[in-house]
Amino acid sequence: MPLETDAVLDRRLLRRKLTFWRVIAVLVAIVGLSAAGYFGAQSFGVLPGAQHVARIEVRGVIGSSADTVRTIEAIGRNANVRALVVTIDSPGGTVAGSEALHTAIRRVAATKPTVAVVEGTAASGGYIAALATDHIVTRETSITGSIGVIAQFPNVARLLETWGVRVEAIRSAPLKAAPSGIEPTSPEALAAVREIVTDSYGWFQRLVKDRRGLSDEEVRVVSDGRIFIGRRAQELKLIDRIGGETEARAWLATRGVPTSMAIRLYRPARQGNLSLLTSMTAYAVEAVGLADWAERLRTSSIATQVERSALDGLLAVWQPPTP
Repeated sequence: MPLETDAVLDRRLLRRKLTFWRVIAVLVAIVGLSAAGYFGAQSFGVLPGAQHVARIEVRGVIGSSADTVRTIEAIGRNANVRALVVTIDSPGGTVAGSEALHTAIRRVAATKPTVAVVEGTAASGGYIAALATDHIVTRETSITGSIGVIAQFPNVARLLETWGVRVEAIRSAPLKAAPSGIEPTSPEALAAVREIVTDSYGWFQRLVKDRRGLSDEEVRVVSDGRIFIGRRAQELKLIDRIGGETEARAWLATRGVPTSMAIRLYRPARQGNLSLLTSMTAYAVEAVGLADWAERLRTSSIATQVERSALDGLLAVWQPPTP
């Protein structure tokens, strides 16, 4: 009997310990999810708070900009945001994605001062995003420019011919799905693509002229596809000032936004179940002080890698020539 009594008491003690740790685990989960929800809501201006300067980052190749556009739109609606700093390090990307960023930033600029800080590169589509702000600041060695548009497509028609492969196509019109890349490109198809490139290039030039206040001759000089750095870009009126975020904040001070005001980084919340879970986990990890691990979670997301590698359509992108 004493042995049985001891066994019963041990089982009860074990159950109590298990219950205790289960409660602790649930509480930790609740705190983590609450923190994720809080920081996520603050990123979209849902929760009230102190006035601050918002910062968004445009990094890497610009593809689909939907998540970033939604974040920028939320910044525009947030009454606590006094100004917007756009940090850019991008060689460009799709014309449509770059235009979407430009339009969203211009809407914010209608009610709040906006400034771009170019860290390494704001070329082509990256420069389109910078043009949306009221003031552009770059480093002495930052790259800007590459004003132009490109359409590239591989053509493996001769390779297929060597292999004895012939691709047949029945089209409703001669230019339907042309150029295809698997058959010789007709002069008419090349002319059609060239027309699209020319029209987009004209739009880019007008954007530069209007936003930077350049004459036709000044636009012609800077829009031959070249890149410019630092002082040369400033001389050509492509940028306003040499410096970094300190100089950007100094300019905002002239617009009534004190340099002492806190600055908050707004990160886009990705769409989809997997990416949303990754985003919430990152917010929870960041909330307990592990910012480095949070950033690793964000940058290692499968969705992030897919988006960065997906480029479809007309491109406004610069890359250094390969030797």
